[in-house]
Amino acid sequence: MRCKINRNAAKELKKMLSTEEAEGKMIRVFVTINHVDHAHYDLKLDTPTENDEVVSTDKDIDIILEKHENFLDGVWIKYFYVGEQPGFEITNPSKENHSHNH
Repeated sequence: MRCKINRNAAKELKKMLSTEEAEGKMIRVFVTINHVDHAHYDLKLDTPTENDEVVSTDKDIDIILEKHENFLDGVWIKYFYVGEQPGFEITNPSKENHSHNH
């Protein structure tokens, strides 16, 4: 499986991982709604299970993805500082999808 992270997202994810709450945990990206032809995504702190794959990124952050969720392969995590509500945008350019801002 593959996962990309932009520079801004890496900075924000590293902040999340440096908190006391994150001790012993990793970032999980998951599908919140699967509409068959597209999906909505979110992220949270979690620990991997036997149903997961831990994917290394080029930003030195490992991401947990559920092995059998097709919409997660190729997911791209971005963070934007613009607008009234800066936040994450998670998309999968290799699949038809809609993004979800976190």
